[in-house]
Amino acid sequence: MHGRALVVGGGVAGLAAARGLLRAGWEVEVRERRGSPPDIGGALSLWRGGMAALDRLGLGERVRERAERPLRGVIADPSGRALVSAGPQRTDVHLVSRSSLLAVLVEGLPDGLVLWNTPVTEADVRGAGGFDAVVGADGIHSIVRRTAFPRARAPRPLGTVAYRGTVPGPAGMASETWGRGMLFGVTPMDARTTNWFASLRTELLRGREGRDHADLLRELYGGWHPVVARVLDALPGTGVDRRELYDLPALGSYVHGRHVLIGDAAHAMAPNLGRGACESLVDAAVLADALGAGPTVGGALARYDRRRHGPTRRVVRASRAVNRVSTGVRLDGPRDLLARTLGHLV
Repeated sequence: MHGRALVVGGGVAGLAAARGLLRAGWEVEVRERRGSPPDIGGALSLWRGGMAALDRLGLGERVRERAERPLRGVIADPSGRALVSAGPQRTDVHLVSRSSLLAVLVEGLPDGLVLWNTPVTEADVRGAGGFDAVVGADGIHSIVRRTAFPRARAPRPLGTVAYRGTVPGPAGMASETWGRGMLFGVTPMDARTTNWFASLRTELLRGREGRDHADLLRELYGGWHPVVARVLDALPGTGVDRRELYDLPALGSYVHGRHVLIGDAAHAMAPNLGRGACESLVDAAVLADALGAGPTVGGALARYDRRRHGPTRRVVRASRAVNRVSTGVRLDGPRDLLARTLGHLV
């Protein structure tokens, strides 16, 4: 089956969906409110499912050329004691910067297919302008979800705040350190750059509003083991991104009429399992397969929903649980047990 699709959103999910639909023989238009792909830092974790989706889109090898493979993965306590450790044969993950992944997704798209600096209105979503399918790939605050899905609820706060950035210097391994009410992660970005992220309970910031981000982090995480200390020492003068964390309550279906949700518009999740980009890529590949093979749009979208709704909701629930436990302020024993369980699962 061939048709015309409007993809709302030019991020990872939207661009991947556009590439998949083009390969399936569809005519595609992408509308993105930004003027270009966002040039933001941060390493994305691409697990086996995400890499398999990129292979189905014909992009796997190009991403592998740009990705880093950590030599080792560790979850530790603030002293540096490993709660769980995985060697290179078990760290089945590719780490790639968001900007690099977006560059691969954009490369080779026909001129004019992505309409940058073109926000979509509620009227556009409702009218759909003769498109056979409207793909909502416009993130956690999706206008498609808000307009076309009457039972959709607003994002819910996780009770945590995240900071992230990069510092000079390589990081040979990926580590996550769990302390009381907060965690700190360090991963490779590329051969010359370290990616880092921190997450902490909102209540730990009371009375510290307005503080310089780097100074605040150096105070909160001061005294942690040398891997964390190296990043903290390098923070002054680097950019630090701060944001409160949310996820999405369950939605009964990701499909309503000819409207379909993918990526964060469907199942925005806590970042603690590193699965957001992966699930977006899998969504895009499954949707393209369904619309390329199905005899009707309705049947194809229903097939996509059957394949993706249940698995993604389980990841949302698991990510929320890990967010809560990894930044817990008590119950160290259960928290450390969860760390070991996660290590075995990975």
